[in-house]
Amino acid sequence: MDSSILTSTNIIVVLTCFVSFVLMNNRKGKSALLFHPMTISRHKQWHRFITSGFIHDGTMHLAINMFVLWSFGSAIEQIYYPHFFGEFSTATYLILYFGGIIVSSIPSYIRHKKNPSYAALGASGGVSAVVFAVIIFAPWENLYLYGIIAIPKIFAGVGYLIYSWLKDKKANDHIGHMAHFTGAVWGFFFTGFLNPDLLVRFAELTLRGPSWL
Repeated sequence: MDSSILTSTNIIVVLTCFVSFVLMNNRKGKSALLFHPMTISRHKQWHRFITSGFIHDGTMHLAINMFVLWSFGSAIEQIYYPHFFGEFSTATYLILYFGGIIVSSIPSYIRHKKNPSYAALGASGGVSAVVFAVIIFAPWENLYLYGIIAIPKIFAGVGYLIYSWLKDKKANDHIGHMAHFTGAVWGFFFTGFLNPDLLVRFAELTLRGPSWL
């Protein structure tokens, strides 16, 4: 099979879409995977830190997360990580993504482990980690919104965080919006600390500005 098809990103996207669609209207099944801090704390169901990343709150939530993951994750796997991390690039990518899901949930766990009404789901933490891992490599490279609107990735990333902050303040759904922030920090610094030269390179590229200036 073509190795460009059987990538970690594609496997994660297909598996996440499958589980999300199967459980989209299955309340009992979704509840068993949901990130629910009180249940985790009381019953030591630590698997929920990971399983919550495979379920989503509707097709739009799923579509946005998986499209962003596919776009940025493919760049990480095929361009950036192989060049900087060689034979360890696949393992590093998996730690980046699933580590993002876990780490991004820790603040919510600490904050809500005695709150029976709080629950969250979605791969936002892992996706955000992947997005900001790409940004460290190419901050001024364009991301094409709707396929036609060019936006530098660093601006798109900041906008993504602002959107997440505002949605978290409303707190009217079960999406882990605050996970975007901690996931972004994890993705950026996990990648940067593995190769400190990347942090220096990022600072230089950011200060230099886009090539069209």
